[in-house]
Amino acid sequence: MNRYCLMITAAALGSFGALQAQTANPMSAELKMAYNAIKNNLTKMADKMPDEHYGFKATPEIRTFGQLVAHVADAQMRICSAVNGQMKQAGAASKTAKADLVAALKDSFAECDAAYESLSDANANEMLKGPRGQRSRLGTLAGNTTHSNEEYGYMAVYLRLKGIVPPSSEGR
Repeated sequence: MNRYCLMITAAALGSFGALQAQTANPMSAELKMAYNAIKNNLTKMADKMPDEHYGFKATPEIRTFGQLVAHVADAQMRICSAVNGQMKQAGAASKTAKADLVAALKDSFAECDAAYESLSDANANEMLKGPRGQRSRLGTLAGNTTHSNEEYGYMAVYLRLKGIVPPSSEGR
């Protein structure tokens, strides 16, 4: 009986330790989950759209699909490189080929991966100089995630107009 109680206690303490590790940085952990979700969706979306539709516009007044990919890559590079301590430019707006735009998007995600990895609840309120002035580390990265989600929403319409199911709707 003592051995059984010891095993139960050890298992409970191990679970408590894992739970405590998960909740040690609840704010930053939630933001990182949201970032990883939009990273996954945007990456899959950029891959799913055929090369010949990167020049597609839903209406004449708006950006092409490729220009939206470039916009996301450029914005993410500016924002995340500022969080990482240097202001970088992706230069994606000058690109039109799918391969070049997907590469620029991938590079911006690499920069953002480092920025989000640097985020913890302890440094979330640290003020940073960014492309649009001073913001907290958490606010800057939350703004990036929000912007990327907004652009994904626009881009999902382009895919639907081409008969392609957006990644976030797959399997439904």
